[in-house]
Formats: sequence, C-alpha cells, structure tokens
Amino acid sequence: MNKNIKLAVAGAVLALSASAANAGIIIPAGDWTLDINGNVNAFASYTHSKDSNVVSGGLASTRTQGDQNGDKQIGINTGLLPSWLGFTGTTRQNDVDVSFTISMQPNVSDNSSTGDQAAPLFRQSFLTFGDKSWGSIKLGKDIGIFASDAILNDMTLLGVGGAAGLSGTATTLGGIGSGYLYAGWKGQFTYTTPNFNGLQASVGITNPNQVANNNVIAQRQDRFGLEAKASYAFAQDNFSGKVWVGGLTYDVATAAAASYTATAGDIGANLNANGLGLTGYYYSGSGIGTTTFGNGATDTAPGVLTAATANTNKRDSDGGYVQLTYVTPIKTKVGVAYGVSNLDMAVNEVAAANTNVKSNERWTIGAYHPLTKHLNLVAEFNQITSENHRGQTNESNTYSAGGILFF
Repeated sequence: MNKNIKLAVAGAVLALSASAANAGIIIPAGDWTLDINGNVNAFASYTHSKDSNVVSGGLASTRTQGDQNGDKQIGINTGLLPSWLGFTGTTRQNDVDVSFTISMQPNVSDNSSTGDQAAPLFRQSFLTFGDKSWGSIKLGKDIGIFASDAILNDMTLLGVGGAAGLSGTATTLGGIGSGYLYAGWKGQFTYTTPNFNGLQASVGITNPNQVANNNVIAQRQDRFGLEAKASYAFAQDNFSGKVWVGGLTYDVATAAAASYTATAGDIGANLNANGLGLTGYYYSGSGIGTTTFGNGATDTAPGVLTAATANTNKRDSDGGYVQLTYVTPIKTKVGVAYGVSNLDMAVNEVAAANTNVKSNERWTIGAYHPLTKHLNLVAEFNQITSENHRGQTNESNTYSAGGILFF
C-alpha cells in the first residue's frame, strides 16, 4: 500500500483488507505478532423525502402519505464503514508467511427499548499463507474481489453517503447502488500474485450461491463463482495513482432446472497530485442486477421460478462514478462526486407497465477533517434520485455529520 495514502483512508483499507502494513495495536506473543485494529464511528443524519412514487429497487427515501412527519427521517447510525474490531495474527514458519484474521462489526443504532438487541456482524474469518517470491493464498471469508476497489476509493467510506435510511439499520449505503455494486463478504479461495513493481493480480473461487434472491441450496450449483482483478499502482514525487480492471461470473441455479449465467466487468482509476484526487469507475454486466449481486437481475425472481417460467430473461445493468477531492492547507479534504447505477428491462418487459428501478443517481458533497492523527470529523450532503421505467422519480436529500476514529 502506498505510504502517502492519508491515514484515514489507510485505516479504512486496513479494516477491509487486514493489511499488516498498516498496523493497529501490536502485541508480540511468542512466535506470533497480534495486531488489534478497527474503528468506531457514529453519524447523525436527517433525510428529507420529496416524492411518493413506486420505484421497486429505488434507493431514494419516499414520503409517507397521511403522516405529518412523513417526509422526514432522522437517526444516529453507523456510517458506510461499520464499527470494527479485528484481530490479525502473523508469523513466519518454514519460509512461509502465515496469518489469520477474525473480525466483528458492532453497530451504533438499536431502536429496541433496551438498546442491546442488535447482534454484531461477522464479516471476516480467513487465513493466508505465502511468500513475496510466489504470492499468497487466502482461505475463508473476506470482502469480494470484484468491485472492492470501487468502494475502497469512494470518499463516503469515511462517512454516510446516499440512502441513509431509518435509524436502526446496520450501516448506510455510501455509493453502493448509485455508482457501483456491493462487493459483499464471501467465502473464497483466492490467489494473489507477487507485487511486480506495482502490478498485481488476484483470482479466486467463491461460494456459488451468493446472489440476492437465490434461495436454492448450494448442491444445486454445478460450479463455484469466479472473481478476478488486476491492478497497477505507481508513485513518483507528488504524483501517485492506481488503475484496475476486474470481472466475475456466476452460474445461478434455480428451481425447475432453470438457470442463467451472471457476468460483469469493471475498470477504474485513482490519481493524486499536489492535494488533488480524481477517481473514475465504470462497470457493466448481464444478470447481475443492481445494488447487490442478483438484485433485480431477471424478470422472475430466481427463488420462485417454476417449469412454466424456466426461460427467465436477464436484465443488463451498468453504472459508475466520478469523484474529485482536494486536501486544503488545513488538511481538510473536500470532495464532490456523481454516481449512477442503471438497470435495463428484459426483452419481454414493457416500460408503460414497469415500476422497477431504471436508475439510482447520486450527488455527494463532503468534508473530512483529521482532528487528530486517528480521529476524523465528517460532514456530508447526499442527494439520491430514483427513476422507474415509466419515468416516475423519487428524490431525497440527506444531511449528515459525525466522526470516525481508527486504531
């Protein structure tokens, strides 16, 4: 990881990738070195909803008719990045680097009367082994390969982003569903090559049935999912950056012998020079849906297909985001971003009768200030516009402020 990455972003990347290069609290323990790392964050948000149209799969919050506060939502929530407590142990044995990572993600918001009923998430449990001469192998559960760079380069990773939602939800969405798909957390066997002067690649097999709405058990799958990416990172003087490409393919097995193949590809770049940062990202796919893998991917939900609907039709989707940031002389990073995720109709669908989401569009303006080495204060404005295929739209605006502390 480039040493000139700002501490806050490095902490976020650490939480998601458990990189030993950005250590938290280090404890020597015999042959092992234990790294305790994570973050704590909380944000107050206010969302104003302007419309009440039906947009299935839309991310914009809608008005509730007949409620005097039906156009307002407020809450105190964890942001896009969940609060995190991770444990990583590393050692070198028989000329092999060995490590394990286990983490849990407790949340801030719990609307129960006692305030202690929200169970923590468990998103990481994996081991790795390898050597810089031949690469490394990861076995277990970690963030997916495809689209992971899109979320790691999103400035709202340190904040809230779009579709803040009601108090009580686990995390907010950031730019998920309005610029990129959610990479998700997946059981995987992944091989990563050595770093060849900034050039590196990863390829892995993943749990086969990790597609939204696919409630068919794994034994109906005839192959694993496959995800891969390649990247090139560089740095010279005050100029640094990274470019990447990736792809995935899943065979989605369904009822009554129906099935389809979901495929996607993406490309992105992040460039930084003299305090300016520019990120661009684009993805396209067939049968992958929008927001999360498989969500709205076909004209019939995979889990309820019957023999009569065995010839399901896939929907195409694409999207991306552009983001411009600047680190001011007082170290505050300010940024503006635009993102959109589009979901086309299947070949047999008619726009006049289709209230499914056509697009989720987002504008973000944010300020991120490092109050201390580890603590960042954050303020954001996010606007989400969701449109269905009839041309009806919903729009909501979210204002949020809070802080995130890494250790």
